[in-house]
Amino acid sequence: MNPNQLSRIVLQGFKSIRQCDLELKELNVLIGPNGAGKSNFIGFFRLIQQMQAGNLQHHVSKQGGPDALLYFGRKKTEKLSAELYFGNNGYNFVLEPTLDNRMMFAEENFGWNLGGNRSIGTGHFESRIHEGTGTLIDHYVLPAIKSWRVYHFHDTSDSAPLKQLQGINDNAYLRPDARNLAPFLFLLKNQRAIHYERIVKTIKLVAPFFGDFYLRPNPANKDQIELEWTEKGEDIPFKAHLLSDGTLRFICLATVLMQPEEFQPETILIDEPELGLHPFAIHLLASMLRSVSKKRQVIVSTQSADLLNEFSPEDVIVVDRNEGGTHLHRLDRPSLASWLEEYSLAELWQKNILGGRPSQ
Repeated sequence: MNPNQLSRIVLQGFKSIRQCDLELKELNVLIGPNGAGKSNFIGFFRLIQQMQAGNLQHHVSKQGGPDALLYFGRKKTEKLSAELYFGNNGYNFVLEPTLDNRMMFAEENFGWNLGGNRSIGTGHFESRIHEGTGTLIDHYVLPAIKSWRVYHFHDTSDSAPLKQLQGINDNAYLRPDARNLAPFLFLLKNQRAIHYERIVKTIKLVAPFFGDFYLRPNPANKDQIELEWTEKGEDIPFKAHLLSDGTLRFICLATVLMQPEEFQPETILIDEPELGLHPFAIHLLASMLRSVSKKRQVIVSTQSADLLNEFSPEDVIVVDRNEGGTHLHRLDRPSLASWLEEYSLAELWQKNILGGRPSQ
C-alpha cells in the first residue's frame, strides 16, 4: 500500500464502537444492517477532520457533548482513544471528557514503529497535529490525514446547497456534500477537459436523456454559478431540480471518482453511495470504485446486495451489532471457498452466512 494510506486503525470508546482493531486495504466495503455502526465508523473520520481543522470543541458540542461521543457515555467509558497507522508511521491520541462538557487531549502523539511515540502535547483542547514533532514522521502522517475526505450526497432536496447559487471560485476541491459542484465542474471543463468529458460520458450511460452541463457565470452576478444542464439534442438549459435524486447523486459520485488524480484525496470515504441508484448505475459505481482504489484508498459503507456482488470477499468488512457494541471484521476468502462455489456474496449475506444481518 501507499505509505500515505491508512493501513490499520485501533479504536476504543467511540459511539457504538467499544473496541476495534482493523486492518485496512486499498478497497474497503463495509456491510451491515441499520444501526450496526457503519455510519459511526465513517463518522470517526469526520471527527479526525474536525480535529485537524481546529474545530474539535465545536464538533463535540454539535454532536451533543462528550456523552454522545463516548461508548454509552462517560459513566461507562472514561476516554476515547485511537491509533492510526500509515505503514511504519502513525498518529494516536486519547480524549477525556471534562466537567464543562468539553473533550481534552490526555495524550496526542505521532509514532514510528522503530522509535515509539513522539508527544505533541497533553492537556490541550484543540489538536496540535499541525505543530508536529519536527521529525520525518510529520511528512508521512500530516499530509495523509489532511487529505481524507468523507462524502455524503443524501441531501438532494430543493433546498440542498448543490442546487443553489455557488461562488464561482469555490473550486479548489469538491466539498463533502457537493455544495460547490457547479464551480468545480466549471473548472474541470475549462482546465481539465479530458476528465470533464469522461464524467459527462459516464453520466450519459446512466441517464441517456442527458446532453451536457450548461456551465456559465450567473448573468446577474458573474461571481456566482448555478448547476444547469441540457437534454440530448437540445440547447435549452434546465435547473438541477429537474434531475431525479438518483441521477443527481450519480453525477456527484462520478465527479468524485473520475476527477483528475491530483485533485483526489488520498483516502476517499463514501457513506451509502447506492441510495436511489438503478442496478446498472450501481454496476458503473462499482467499476469506478475499483478503478480509483488502484491509486487511492477507498472506504465505502453499503446496504446494497447489488453493490456487494461487484467486489471480492477480501474487500469486504462485516459490521455487526452484538453484546451492546459494534464489531468489525474482514471476510476471509479461504473460509468461504466452498460456499462461493455455489453462491454469490450477496446470497451468502442474505442467508446470514457472512453476518451483518438484522437477525443478529
